Amino acid sequence: MREIAWVRAARKEFETFPEAVRNRIRLALEVSAHGRMADNAKPLKGFDGGVFEIAVPYRTDAYRTVYAVRTGAEIWVIHAFEKKSTKGIATQKRDIDLVHARLRQLSKAGST
Repeated sequence: MREIAWVRAARKEFETFPEAVRNRIRLALEVSAHGRMADNAKPLKGFDGGVFEIAVPYRTDAYRTVYAVRTGAEIWVIHAFEKKSTKGIATQKRDIDLVHARLRQLSKAGST
């Protein structure tokens, strides 16, 4: 089983999610830590593999958590956000850019 590590800003945002959403995301992360993929996780488009998005609908909102499974020993949760876009299911460019930036930071730190 892999350890689940968090980018501090992602953890802070995650803690604002409703409890039911946090529980579903934690479960999906645990499934990933055991080397499988949860039903509500999928590869994040635009990345070279190893980056996944967990999507949880809740009431009228949608919550997303992005994690990376790369060469390191840990699974890194790198972004958590409430999807506010009303233009389909696509993840907004600013969120994608933030994921890219955090992946670069983790790579520089030798964590992925």
